[in-house]
Amino acid sequence: MILTTVAGMSQGKEFTLEDLNYGGTNYYNMSPKNIYTAWWGDKLVRRGAETCSLINTDNGKETALFGTEDINKWAETNENTKIRSLYGARFPYADKPLVLVSNRKERMLIDFKAGKTIWRQVCEGETNADWNSVSKAVAFVKGNQLFVTDAAGNTNQLSTDGSREIVYGQAVHRNEFGIMSGTFWNKEGDRLAFYRMDQSMVTDYPQVNTFTRAAEYEPDKYPMAGMTSHKVTVGVYDMATGNTVYLKTGDPTDRYFTNITWSPDSKIIYIQELNRDQNHMLLTSYNAETGDQKEIIYEEWSDKYVEPLHPLTFLPWDNNKFILQSQRDGFNHLYVFDTRKSIYPENRQTAAGVSYKEHLQSVQLTKGNFVIMELVGLNSKKKSVIVESNELSPIQRNLFAVNTTTGKRTQLDNGRGVHYGTLSESGNLLCDKYSEPDVPRNIEVINTGTAKRNMIFSAPDPWTGYNVPEYSCGTIKAADGTTDLYYRMVKPIGFDPNKKYPTVIYVYGGPHAHNVDASWHYLSRSWETYMAQKGYLLFILDNRGSENRGLAFEQATFRHLGQEEMKDQMKGVDFLKTLPYVDADRMGVHGWSYGGFMTISLMTNYPDVFKVGVAGGPVIDWKWYEVMYGERYMDTPESNPEGYEQASLIAKAKDLKGKLQIIIGMNDPTVVPQHSLQFINACTEAGTQPDFFVYPGEGHNMAGHKSVHLHERITQYFEDYLK
Repeated sequence: MILTTVAGMSQGKEFTLEDLNYGGTNYYNMSPKNIYTAWWGDKLVRRGAETCSLINTDNGKETALFGTEDINKWAETNENTKIRSLYGARFPYADKPLVLVSNRKERMLIDFKAGKTIWRQVCEGETNADWNSVSKAVAFVKGNQLFVTDAAGNTNQLSTDGSREIVYGQAVHRNEFGIMSGTFWNKEGDRLAFYRMDQSMVTDYPQVNTFTRAAEYEPDKYPMAGMTSHKVTVGVYDMATGNTVYLKTGDPTDRYFTNITWSPDSKIIYIQELNRDQNHMLLTSYNAETGDQKEIIYEEWSDKYVEPLHPLTFLPWDNNKFILQSQRDGFNHLYVFDTRKSIYPENRQTAAGVSYKEHLQSVQLTKGNFVIMELVGLNSKKKSVIVESNELSPIQRNLFAVNTTTGKRTQLDNGRGVHYGTLSESGNLLCDKYSEPDVPRNIEVINTGTAKRNMIFSAPDPWTGYNVPEYSCGTIKAADGTTDLYYRMVKPIGFDPNKKYPTVIYVYGGPHAHNVDASWHYLSRSWETYMAQKGYLLFILDNRGSENRGLAFEQATFRHLGQEEMKDQMKGVDFLKTLPYVDADRMGVHGWSYGGFMTISLMTNYPDVFKVGVAGGPVIDWKWYEVMYGERYMDTPESNPEGYEQASLIAKAKDLKGKLQIIIGMNDPTVVPQHSLQFINACTEAGTQPDFFVYPGEGHNMAGHKSVHLHERITQYFEDYLK
C-alpha cells in the first residue's frame, strides 16, 4: 500500500556529489537552513558563529546580545586565545546575564550586560570534560588520569594508575546501554560518580598505522563475543573530604553497570545492573558516602534480553518519586515509582513474555502500542512530563505532555512529521525542530501548558531549481504475513511508467536504527537522489529487527541475525517484481555495517536475484563482533553454535554469483578488518571473485571528503555492472 508521495520536479539543474554528500564542498549550501539555539532559563538564544541573539518566542524576531568582538574585548584575549565561534556558548543561569565560553585554554563566565569577565578556569589539555554549573567544578581526563578542578582553580588528581588498560572517567561497555559519559555529578556539583574500567584482560586487536616510515602497531582493546570482557567499577569522589569510595557492587566480572542516577538529596546512587547474558536487570541503590549496597528496587528478566537504556528521572516537585522506562509490556513506556511505598516483591509476567519484580509501588504512566522515544523533560508547574513518541504513526515522532497524576496525554505539536524538542529550564516552553516529507525544517516554540505554538523559523527548500525525484512511502506485509513494514521509494528523474529501470535496494536492517520515517523526503539519503538522477529506482524497507516498533518486532531476529531480515527484504523484492517499471533482471543491493552484512547475505542466499552488490564495513561472522552487542542478539558462540553458523557468511562465499564490491576502512575499530579479509579468503578458496577496496587509516565510516570519493566509487560500481 502506498501511503503518500512527495512529487519531484524536472527540467532543472543536476546535483553533484559535492552537493549531496556530507563531505562535499557544497553540502552545507544544499542542506536545509537551521538556527542553533540554547535556552537561557525561559529565554531562547540563537547561537551563531559570530553573534548570539535573543529570539522573541512569539514571532521569531531577534535582538543582538553580543558578538565575538565583544566577548574577546571583555575576555582580553589575543590572536592565539580569542574566541572564534559562539556555537558552543552556554547560558547556565536563568536569572543572570552570564555566558560560558571557552578558548580551549580557559573557560570563562562573562557578564554580557556589564561587559566583563567574572570568572575563569584553566581547561587546557582536558578531554571528556564535565562541568557543573552549580559548583563550577569540572571533572576531566588528562594523560589517562581523572582530575577534578574546583571553582577556585584547585585541582585534585583522582587516579594514578590510568592507562589504555585502566580507563577512568570515560564511557564504558563500548557505549552500549545508552552510556555516553563516564562522569556523573550530583545536583550540587560537590560529589562525582565515575567509571573505572579495567580492560587489561581484554584481547588486543592488532590495528596497524601505515602512515609512518615503518608501519606501527596500534592495537585496540576488542572483546569478541564469548571472549573475556572488561571489568567496571564505580567510584564516588567527595570534594569536601577529598576521599574516593567505590560502590560495593561485588565481583564485576561479566556484569554491566548502566544508567547511573543520583538521588535528589545526593545520598543515594542508583544503578541498573545487567548480567552478561543481558537477560536479568537489577535496579539497585547504594549509599553514596560508604559505597554500601542499600536495596534492590526493581528486577526485570526475559528469555531473550533486557536492555536498560535510560537513567531514572526524579520528579522535581516530589523527590520521593522517579520515572523508570521499561519495555516490559512490549513497548517502551514510563512507570512512576514511589520510594516511600515498599511492597512485597512478587514475580509477575506480562503478555510480552517479560518477567518483573517490584520492591516499590509503581504506576504505569503511559500505555499503548507505541514507543516513548525520548523523555524530553518536566514541567513542574503543570506536573507533566514532556515526551517524544510514535503514538500517531510508527513512522512519526511527535511531542506530548503527559500529566503525571492522571496519565492524560496532550499533543503539543502539529501532529505530522518528525519532531525533536528541547525544553526550557522551567519546562514551560519547548523549542520544536521538525520536518515533514515536504517540509525541510521548521522551528516552533510551544507553550507546554496551553499547547500554543509560534513559528519562529522556516527553512526554504534548498533544492529549488534542481531536478528532484519523486519520493513515496508505503507499506507491505512482512514475511510473517501480518506485520506492516514501511518502505521508501525514490523514482528516477523523468520517470516514465512505461520504461523498466535498474533498481537498487538500500538496506541496513539492524537494531536501533531505521531508514524510513516521515521527515523530509521520508529520510531519504541524498545518495539515493544522486542515483535517481542517473536513472535508477531506489527501494528502502525497514524489516523486522529495526527500531521503534516494539519488543516483538525487534526481538524477532534473536539468536539468528540476518534470517528474518532477509525474508522481509525478499518480500520487498516480491513487491518490486509486481511493478511494471522495475527491471527484475537488473536488481542491486547496497548497505553499510549491518547493512553490509545484509548485502552479502542477500547476494549469497539469493544469488539469482541480485546482480550487483556493494557492501561496506560488513559483519561476516558474529563471533568476530564485540561482546555487548553481539551477545545481546546472538548469545555466545558456545551457547548458540547453530545460530552463529547459520548467520556466518564464510560458508556462503562459494554461492556468490553476481558482482560484489566490499569496501572497508583499514583501521575499522567497530567491524574489524578480519571480517572482510576472512570472507575474501573464503572466496579465493571457493573460486568466487569479489572486488575489494580499502581506505587506509579510516575507521568504520569515511571521514571528510573521502566520503565523496567513497560514494563516487559505489555509484560507479553500479554504473559499470548494473546499468
